[in-house]
Amino acid sequence: MTKPLSPETLVYGFTPASDPQVSPDGRRVVYNLAAVSFETKKGSSHIWLCDIDGANKRRLTFSGERNRGARWSPDGTHIAFVSDRVPTNGIFQIAVDGGEAREVMRQNQSIGDLAWSPDGARIVFTSSFDPENPEGETPKDGVAPPVRVTSRLDYKQDNRGYLGDARTQVYAVDVTTGEKRSLSAEFVDHAFPVWSPDGQTVAASRSAANGWRSQLELIPLNGGESTLIGPELGNVGTWAFSPDGARIVFTGDTKATSQSDFFVYTLASEETRRVTADLQCLPAAGFPTLEPPSMPVWLDDSHVLFHAVRAGASGIYVIDLDSGAVEQIEGGTSLRSGFSTDAAHRYIAQGVASLDAVGELLVFDRETGKSSQITEYGGAVLAETPTAKWERFDISRGGYVIESWLLFPPGFDASKKYPLVLDIHGGPNGFYGYGFIPMQQVLATNGFIVLFCNPRGSSSYGREFTQQVTGDWGGEDYHDIMASVDDAVKRPYVDAERLGIWGYSYGGYMTAWTIGQNHRFKAAVCGAPCFDLESMFGTSDISHEFGMLQWGGPPHEAREWYATHSPSQFAHHTKTPTLIIQGEADNRCPVGQSEQMFVTLKQAGCEVEMARYPGGSHLFMRSGPPEHREDVLARVLAWFQGHL
Repeated sequence: MTKPLSPETLVYGFTPASDPQVSPDGRRVVYNLAAVSFETKKGSSHIWLCDIDGANKRRLTFSGERNRGARWSPDGTHIAFVSDRVPTNGIFQIAVDGGEAREVMRQNQSIGDLAWSPDGARIVFTSSFDPENPEGETPKDGVAPPVRVTSRLDYKQDNRGYLGDARTQVYAVDVTTGEKRSLSAEFVDHAFPVWSPDGQTVAASRSAANGWRSQLELIPLNGGESTLIGPELGNVGTWAFSPDGARIVFTGDTKATSQSDFFVYTLASEETRRVTADLQCLPAAGFPTLEPPSMPVWLDDSHVLFHAVRAGASGIYVIDLDSGAVEQIEGGTSLRSGFSTDAAHRYIAQGVASLDAVGELLVFDRETGKSSQITEYGGAVLAETPTAKWERFDISRGGYVIESWLLFPPGFDASKKYPLVLDIHGGPNGFYGYGFIPMQQVLATNGFIVLFCNPRGSSSYGREFTQQVTGDWGGEDYHDIMASVDDAVKRPYVDAERLGIWGYSYGGYMTAWTIGQNHRFKAAVCGAPCFDLESMFGTSDISHEFGMLQWGGPPHEAREWYATHSPSQFAHHTKTPTLIIQGEADNRCPVGQSEQMFVTLKQAGCEVEMARYPGGSHLFMRSGPPEHREDVLARVLAWFQGHL
């Protein structure tokens, strides 16, 4: 007899593998394996190595609690990684064939984004630098914290807190001597440095407005002046130097429309050529996972290999940079992260999650055309507590096809009636699809049918579809979602009198919007809602940029729009019993949004509770303390069990 997936199992039961890196010779894969102890409630991660087919798995790191970011040296003999085995962070190097790890350097500040130089002599990385605290020293006991004074809009950021002028910079360290030097200096964030083939230049993203806008910065190693690539008001997602170093292919967007296209920059002429006008897939730039972006790979002078998502599913594609033609060469019903190849570009390794599995590794062999899952870390758990069965269906509205999914409880019997919970994704330009979502799985395997869909505005369907939500929050997007519900409740096994609704972030917006205007749902859970858009404009870390694009301008210029599209204006009509979920340190959808909603519903006489998670960022359900992640899953499940 199988058991449902419990909050405890979802948080503590899995040991997910991630960040796979193929060795230059294509023989082996190094990766990260994480775990959370139920007894201590603490997480750990270590570096593992296996053959390209998954055989001969062995653990490489044993010291420290957090070992991560493993990267192969160009000759394939050593692996560099980041570890907390020294206070506070260090870069270490270990020989693949055995021996102790050697410390390259250590520092107080965080370390990330390791990349070896082509000659193997240096490693570039990123790290936060605070001009007010250059050594990253901890505050002394009994000393009052310094006064915070700022004159910049991006003074804070979700998951990082108050920033001031502290920003992530690019550094290079000599692998032999451990000597470190800074390559960037301006107080803007830099990320994911990539070396030019000759080792004389590093290309890194350079972001402003808390990542809402970004360009590519070419940083010369000789200390010369940097070059900026890409539109000032757009963004850059992924990039790669051509084999001869003469060109850079990059994906980006000229107007922050949440849909990228391909561009080619020629270094000699300093000219940028647009390759595609409306790419019908979304190059994987790190969203929705917390993994690094899937950097493209040049196959020859005109063809580039890349990872992208189309209609909620990952695929591997090839683009012809001369014609702009795109061909999918691999894909399936899963969502991937990362994109690593060997020197010959035969093997591609990625992290993979699906509606049937989570935290595994996949290798695609371009020579045979076959994909193989090379790990089975979750197999034993899922044999005892399997994932929900699923089906996909389409509805048509206004000339658009809205893709929807249903998850079913274990032992589903079509002759019975089941309560249904609608799950609305965030964004609004996010998407759902063939990924493993813990909240969906805990609800579905504990007796609920779960419905989710990609209404207009969802990404991974091309720019036109993605932009349909701009300036229309609570409009056709809402009607798409309700049409999906209408279609689902036609099924005889769905109990239309026991409907629940849940969403987080923009999904929280849509949940609050819905229950303020219709009463078909008998229970609601509203996570980190965008509740009052006018107050959110000035308190969120990105809304002063995001709102200009999505909401038609600042509140004083679009007062009527804010009033007619904010759930706060209708929430007093709410009758649906509502649980509000909120991280107290959320800078994206600040705690004041939930507080406003709680007060409005309470004064309206609606049954309402608010669960606040101290220290919780907007991402606390993915990266917060294990106890909080377990609690929110259990609390939401209990709310729907109690009301449906």
